[in-house]
Amino acid sequence: MNVAFSELDFLKPELGAEYTGQGTHFAVFSAHAEKIELCLFSEDGSKETARLPLPKREGDIWSGYIEGLGPGTLYGYRAYGPYDPHNGHRFNPNKLLLDPYAKHVAGEFVWDDALFGYTIGSPQGDLSFDERDSAPFTVKSVVQDPNFDWDGEEAIRRPWTETIIYETHLRGMTMTHPGVPEELRGTFLGMASDPIIDHLIKLGVSAVELLPVQYFLDDRYLTERSLRNYWGYQPLGYFAPHARYMKGTRITEFKTMVKRFHAAGIEVLMDVVYNHTAEGSEQGPTLSFRGLDNLSYYRQSPEQPRHTYDMTGTGNTLNVAHPMVLRMVLDSLRYWVGVMHIDGFRFDLASALGREDMEFDREGGFFDAIRQDPILAGVKLIAEPWDIGDGGYQLGGFPPPFREWNDRFRDDVRRFWKGDGGVAPVLAERLTGSPVQFNHSGRAATTSVNLLSAHDGFTLMDTVSYAEKHNEANGEDNRDGHSDNHSDNMGAEGPTDDPGIDEARRRRRRAMVATLMMSQGVPMILGGDELGNSQRGNNNAYCQDNEIGWIDWNGSDEAFLTFCRKMTAFRRENPVLRQENFLEGATDEHGRIEIAWYKPDGNRMDEPAWGDGELRILGVYLCQLSPAEAPAGEIFLVFNAGGDCDVALPPAHGAQGWRWALNTAEDDAFAETVAKERETIRAQSVAAFVPQDSGE
Repeated sequence: MNVAFSELDFLKPELGAEYTGQGTHFAVFSAHAEKIELCLFSEDGSKETARLPLPKREGDIWSGYIEGLGPGTLYGYRAYGPYDPHNGHRFNPNKLLLDPYAKHVAGEFVWDDALFGYTIGSPQGDLSFDERDSAPFTVKSVVQDPNFDWDGEEAIRRPWTETIIYETHLRGMTMTHPGVPEELRGTFLGMASDPIIDHLIKLGVSAVELLPVQYFLDDRYLTERSLRNYWGYQPLGYFAPHARYMKGTRITEFKTMVKRFHAAGIEVLMDVVYNHTAEGSEQGPTLSFRGLDNLSYYRQSPEQPRHTYDMTGTGNTLNVAHPMVLRMVLDSLRYWVGVMHIDGFRFDLASALGREDMEFDREGGFFDAIRQDPILAGVKLIAEPWDIGDGGYQLGGFPPPFREWNDRFRDDVRRFWKGDGGVAPVLAERLTGSPVQFNHSGRAATTSVNLLSAHDGFTLMDTVSYAEKHNEANGEDNRDGHSDNHSDNMGAEGPTDDPGIDEARRRRRRAMVATLMMSQGVPMILGGDELGNSQRGNNNAYCQDNEIGWIDWNGSDEAFLTFCRKMTAFRRENPVLRQENFLEGATDEHGRIEIAWYKPDGNRMDEPAWGDGELRILGVYLCQLSPAEAPAGEIFLVFNAGGDCDVALPPAHGAQGWRWALNTAEDDAFAETVAKERETIRAQSVAAFVPQDSGE
C-alpha cells in the first residue's frame, strides 16, 4: 500500500481521525512519547499494510494528514518511548494501540499473552518487556464518515419535574421480546423497534437510561469461564458504540435508535464510565491509553509510580485531573451530544471524577469544565455519588446542575415496607426529596434521583422474594454482590405456590412503586420491574448475558404492568407530587400549607410521634402553592407498613371533602369513591385522597 503523509499538512484542533472529504487527518496526544507511528490495515484487519511516523508535533499533539484516505480505513498506533515502569512509563511499540478518539472499533478482540506489555510468567513480572506483536489479537480503529440525515429530529430537553427515567440494558431488554425480530434482538435497532418503543410510551416513561454502550471488553477471567462482561463497565473506546450491539457495521444504527426515540418523545441517556478503563492495573494489558502515555492517562501511586492508584475497584483510575485527559472526557461527552444527539449522562462512580490531588472537590476541574460548557451544561447530568476510595461517598456533595442517584431512598423505602422500626422519620425525608442531603447551594428538589432498584442489586421482584443473594452462577462461590439488601422473602425463598405469599408480594410491590411515584424528586424504574422480572436472586448479574440477566417478557405480570402504567399517569396528572422547590411548610393567603404530617388520629405529628420506633403509618398533606398563577393542587397520602388502621382525614381546603384516588391494597387500585371522615387504611398499602370536587 503506497500511502504517505502530505507535505501540505495543516494543524487541526481535533484529535482522532477526521475525514475532510479529500483525505483524513490523524492526531493523538502523548506527553512522554518519543515517536508515534500510524499503522494502516487491510479491510479485514488481518494484515498491516503501512507504518508511518506521525510527522508533526505541536506541544504534546502528534499529527499528520493523508490525502485520498477515507472512511472505512482501519488503523492503530504504536508508541515509542521509555520502558521504565518504576517511573510510570510503559511504552512498548510491539503493542498496537486503539485510538482513544476512535469513532468505530472493528474486529474481534482475542485474549492472548501478546496483548501485555510485559511477559506473562516472567520472574520479573510487570518489569519485564514483551516483544510479541499484539496486532493479530486486538481490535482496530476505523475512520468514519460523519454524515447522517437528522432531518426533522430535535432535542427534547424535558424539565426534570416531568422526567421519569427507565434504566435498562438494551440487550437484556430485547433478547426475549416476542415482538422484536430475532435478527434485531440485542442491538440498537432492536431497542428502537416498535414493540419496545410502544411499551415505553404506554408505561409513561420520559427517558431511557442505557447501561454502557461505549466500546468495552469482556474480562479475561470471564471469557475463560464462558461468561461475558454483560453490563459493560470495562470501557476502552469512549467515542465508539459497542460493536456487539450493531446488526451491521455502521454506527448510523445508533443514530437511528436515538432519532426513533426522539420521534416518540423519549430522551436517551447514557451510562458512562470515565473513572477507569479496561486496561486494569499495571498487571493488565497494553491496549490504548497505557501504551500511549501511562503516566498521563492514569493515576499512579504517589509513593511508587510503578503501581496504578485504584479508587474504583477495577485496577486503575483515569487521571481526569490531567488537562488532556479531561479534554478527552469532555470531547467524548460533546461528541455524544453534538454528533449522536444524546440527551444526558449518568456518570459511573462519579466521585472519582471529582478528585483533585486524591481528594474529592465539588469545585474541581471536571465540574467546572462541564458547568462552563454551553453544550454540556444544558443536558441531563446524573452522578453515581460514590467511589471506593477514602471519602468517596459523596451523596449530596455534587454541584448543580448534577442530579444524584439516591441509594438512601432505595434502602429506606425497602426498610419501611418490610417493617423495620424507627424508619418513619427517614421515610418522610425520602418522600420530600431528601432535603438533608440536597437542600443547599440552590439545588432543586429534583436533585434526588429516587430508585427502588437498579441494575446493581436485587430487582424489585427479588426484593420481596429473597432474603439472601443467590449469585452462584457467577462462579465466585456467592461471595460477590452486596449482602445487606434490605430484602424480605415474605415466607418463602424464591418462587412459591403459596397464593397468600404471592398476594402479599404483589401488594408490597404496589405500595413500593406508589411510594416511588409519589415522592418529590425524579423517579427511576429498573427495566423489567414493571413486569415482575426476577434474576433468580442474583444481585450482581454483571456477567450473566443469558436468561438470568435478560428481561423475561413471556413471564410478565400483566396486572402489575397495568398498575405501573396507571401509577406513572397518576404522577403526571398531579403536579403536587413533583414540585421544583423543596417543601418547607410555607402557607398562602388562604391558609393552605404546602406540607403537613399527620398521625392516624388526625392530629399533626409531634416530637413523641416522630420518636416512636413502633410507628408504621404516616400521613402527609401536600399542596402546590407555586407558581401563583397555577391552581393549587391538594392531596393527602397515607403510607401504612403495619396492620389495618383507621385514619382520620384532615380537612380539604375549599372542597366538600375527599375522594379516594388510590388504594394499593385493592387489585383495582384506582377506583374512585367518596371518602368518609375516617377511613380504614389496609395493611401494607398506600392510599391517596384528592379533593372531592377536584376536576368536577
